[in-house]
Amino acid sequence: MNFTPGDNNVTMALNYRDTFVVAIGKNVAVVVLGITISYINATMVHTFNKHHIFKMNPRFILFIHLVFNDMIQLTTSISLFIFSYTFHSIYVSICCLLILPAIFTTQNTPLNLAFMAAECYIAVCVPLRYNYICTVKRTYIVIGIIWAMSSLSVLPDVFILLATEPLEFLNSRVYCSRDTVFRSTYSLKKRDTSHILFLVVVWLTLFYTYFRILFVAKAANADAKKARNTILLHGFQVLLCMMVYVQPMLIQAFIYLFPRGVSSIAFLLFIINQILPRFVSPIVYGLRDRTFRKYFKRYLCTLNKRPSV
Repeated sequence: MNFTPGDNNVTMALNYRDTFVVAIGKNVAVVVLGITISYINATMVHTFNKHHIFKMNPRFILFIHLVFNDMIQLTTSISLFIFSYTFHSIYVSICCLLILPAIFTTQNTPLNLAFMAAECYIAVCVPLRYNYICTVKRTYIVIGIIWAMSSLSVLPDVFILLATEPLEFLNSRVYCSRDTVFRSTYSLKKRDTSHILFLVVVWLTLFYTYFRILFVAKAANADAKKARNTILLHGFQVLLCMMVYVQPMLIQAFIYLFPRGVSSIAFLLFIINQILPRFVSPIVYGLRDRTFRKYFKRYLCTLNKRPSV
């Protein structure tokens, strides 16, 4: 197994691998959680596709994009989790194919939440211009911008990898993680810079929209109060997403405090960083919105049944 000198955390994690029973328990728990959340999300996508009213609403288009993005992210992250136990190490080229969708979708989430907060702000604070600013066409352009920004943040790492690493490294086997594949100093610095930039922009957007809506909510506007609470949930979800960016520092701190608990710490952080934010997404709009909830409940337990005419 080939590791770089800086991969001490990974090496320590492998030195304290779980017993067979514990490993099976963790993998079963992750898979069950993943299937449950994916079923709920798939039902939401099904509900969205079945009703034209949602397809013409920018709010629900952004929401369903977030749900679809979460489904991709959840699938890839759980696959990587299982592979880490099953194979321990895989070829760098295969790891790249698995890890790139996970990175793209992880980057997309806070950006999507920022645009959803902006949509709430326009609906509450500039209602007369809402139909002009928030159109279906512009919403899909926004989704394209989200993916473009994530691509510009991640794809340079691939070119740096191909330009700086020897062919032997591409054919070697490593523990599959972003830092073991994109291990160049420039890639690590660029990653930290892009994370900081993304999070500053997202948090400024959330704070600005929240306080502007807060002033409107003081006028006892029920929609404004609901929008304010929604942005608070966005903030909680972004906070969970932020933990992915500080995960290396958290792991180092916990390893220092609990050197023999590396495996348990990594599992706990995986649940908090990868699973929990995907569980929050359906609640924010899918279950809190009265219109969507009415149709969603109709399909939740009958997704595989043919609806009666």
